[in-house]
Amino acid sequence: MSAPLPSTEATLGTAKEAPAGRRELTKAANRQAILDAAKIVFAELGFEATTVRDIIRRTELASGTFYNYFRSKEEIFEALTDDSAGRFRPILRQIRSEAADFEEYIRRAIAAYFTFIAADHEPMAALAARSRSTVGVRVDTPELLAVFEQVKTDMTDVLVSHGHTGFDADYFAAASVGIAREVGDRMLLRQPFDVAGASQFAADMLVSGVRALLTSAPKAHS
Repeated sequence: MSAPLPSTEATLGTAKEAPAGRRELTKAANRQAILDAAKIVFAELGFEATTVRDIIRRTELASGTFYNYFRSKEEIFEALTDDSAGRFRPILRQIRSEAADFEEYIRRAIAAYFTFIAADHEPMAALAARSRSTVGVRVDTPELLAVFEQVKTDMTDVLVSHGHTGFDADYFAAASVGIAREVGDRMLLRQPFDVAGASQFAADMLVSGVRALLTSAPKAHS
């Protein structure tokens, strides 16, 4: 017996879904094209000198299409920052699952971050290092906040698991993220990038500082 023909409703439904699916793919491709072009233009011209028109010219999109996705170059910069942070979070999760203690977590996380910004996100990271004080964009994007919270949670978990209490998790996380960003920014201003040297310097500073703090903090008794 032959298979039944699809109903009229099912056929129409499939016909409606296909164009909708193509539209979503087109929207995603357009957005990515803008972000890819912005990376190049920001790196070439610097943030302040870049205009929206410069970015549009690097794509095949019309001006009207661009404004369907972003309202300004600041929004594009935020989107690029969020994308980078979002791709780094799984790396942090993997390190936390494998690290045996606090020192290993810090050293591996710092090295992974410097390797990431040097190899994967070099143009934008270098731009941020050169012009952080003049780029008028948010630094508290959702993904960046998520990275901070993950660092705080990871550090708390690994310290508590080894019996350490009485520390300020917010300050620990802020110090770790701040040192990593500042040393990483400086690393990106040097040629060639000294990932190993920067990683060791930042990790040594954090580990020695944390050790000093923990000696004066109470330790939980099992």
